[in-house]
Amino acid sequence: MTMEREAVFGEMLSMAQATRRSGGIVIAQVARLAECGSLSPRQVKIPGMLVDLVVVDPGQRQTYLMDYSPAYAGELRVPLSEITPLPLDPRKVIARRAALELAPDAVCNLGSGVSTGIANITAEEGILERIVLTNEQGLIGGAPSADAGAAVNYTSIIDQPYQFDFYDGGGLDLAFLSFAQVDAQGSVNVSLFNGRIIGIGGFINISQNARKVIFSGTFTAGGLNVVWENGVTRILREGGFRKFTKVLEQISYNGAFAQELGQEALYVTERAVFRRGPEGIELVEIAPGVDLERDILAQMDFRPRIGGDLKEMDRRLFLEKPMGLAADLMDKPPCHVPARLKERTGQ
Repeated sequence: MTMEREAVFGEMLSMAQATRRSGGIVIAQVARLAECGSLSPRQVKIPGMLVDLVVVDPGQRQTYLMDYSPAYAGELRVPLSEITPLPLDPRKVIARRAALELAPDAVCNLGSGVSTGIANITAEEGILERIVLTNEQGLIGGAPSADAGAAVNYTSIIDQPYQFDFYDGGGLDLAFLSFAQVDAQGSVNVSLFNGRIIGIGGFINISQNARKVIFSGTFTAGGLNVVWENGVTRILREGGFRKFTKVLEQISYNGAFAQELGQEALYVTERAVFRRGPEGIELVEIAPGVDLERDILAQMDFRPRIGGDLKEMDRRLFLEKPMGLAADLMDKPPCHVPARLKERTGQ
C-alpha cells in the first residue's frame, strides 16, 4: 500500500499553506494510510503537495482524554441530560455568574479553564439552543467540552484559522476567558504565573475585538477551599497565591487600552465581581456571607474602587437547584436584530 500523498486529512489548510510558503516543514499525523487515488477529491483537506512528512499512529487518541467519541466526531447528538451538571463548587458558582451575562442569540467564545463550565450551566438550565457557543478549535454551536477543545451537538465545524478570522473581525458578542492575575487597571495575565510559562494561545485574538469580555477565575489560588451552606459562603481555607496584584508577571490583556476602545470588561470570582471603569476596576458585587475587609480587600495587593451601587451577588448562584436562566433570557432583547428588521418587528 502506498501513501496517499494527495489526501492527507486535516483541518489546518491555511497553516499548512503558510508553513510551506515560509520554508517550514509540514507534518501530518494519521491513524492509517490509504491507497493513492482511493479517496474522493472532495475529502482532501490538505493536498499532498503541502505535506513533507507523515507520522502513522494507529493508536492515536481523539483527544487527550478520549480514545474516540462519536459525539465529538459529530456522528450523533446527545440528550442534554447526558451533559453532566457541575457540582456546587467555585467553578460552578463562577460559571453561573458569568452565564448571567448571556443574551438571546449571543455569539460567544468559551476559553479553556473555568469558562468551559458555562456549557454545562446552559445545558442544565435548558438554554443551550438560545445562544451560540464557540471555541477556538473551530466548533460552532452545541456545548464545548473541557476535554481539549472538543464539543458535543455542534452545528458546524470550520478550520481553526477561519474561526480566528471571525474572532479577529469582531464577530464575538461575548468572550468568556480565564485569568491568572489582574491589576488595578484591569489588565490580565494568563500566560505566566508564579514563574511558570503557560503560553498565550488564542487569548489575544479572542479578547481584543469581542464586544464584551468576561474574565473568570477563583479569587485566590493554591489550596483554596470554599463551600456554601444554604447559600451562604464559607471560606474554609484561603488560597496561598493572590491573583489581584499590583504588578503582573506578564501582560496578556491591556485594560487601559481596552478602556480607550470602549470595550466592556467584567471580572468574575466565586466571592466578588468587578467591572472595569474609567479609573480601573471597581467592586460591584459581593457574595453573601463574605466579609468585605477580611475576605476581599485584605486578599488584594491594591484597593479597588467600590461602586456606589455595590450589591449582593444573586443568591441563586449558591444553591444546589437550577437557577431558572430560561426565564431571565426571555426578559432580554436578542443580540442580533438588524436595524431594518427592528423597524419591521418593533424589537
